[in-house]
Amino acid sequence: MTWSRGEIESEFAKYRARAAAAATSGDWREWADQFTDDARYVEHHFGELEGRKAIFEWIQSTMDAWPNSLMVEFPVDWYVVDETRGWVVFQVQNRMADPGDGSVWQDHNLTILHYAGDGQWSYEEDVYNPARMGAMVMSYLEHAKAL
Repeated sequence: MTWSRGEIESEFAKYRARAAAAATSGDWREWADQFTDDARYVEHHFGELEGRKAIFEWIQSTMDAWPNSLMVEFPVDWYVVDETRGWVVFQVQNRMADPGDGSVWQDHNLTILHYAGDGQWSYEEDVYNPARMGAMVMSYLEHAKAL
């Protein structure tokens, strides 16, 4: 099945808005609910998840835990829409809270989303270097402590 570029872009905008709202509120339910019941989520550090329930339980517990709870923004640098497949591929920054001096601490990952229609996604894969992400977080924490 194929969808229009307009529908995919509209749902991708909602995906980003849900992530922003979840990062602010700490409640990841609405973000997880945009996945199909049988969605597959591939996360290169935490493993593979099957189903909306597993995705919610993982994202809520992961983002509640310190220092992940200090990731407060997820701005998208660029994205590409493949209308034929219903895919969105994008680069997103995992941005930490301001440590107190206005500096920006972040690291990016590439994400692949598969659109399933009706405002839902059936697949997400986050591709990044966990060692590089960990080093950024450690440097951020050291910087914040020094302030």
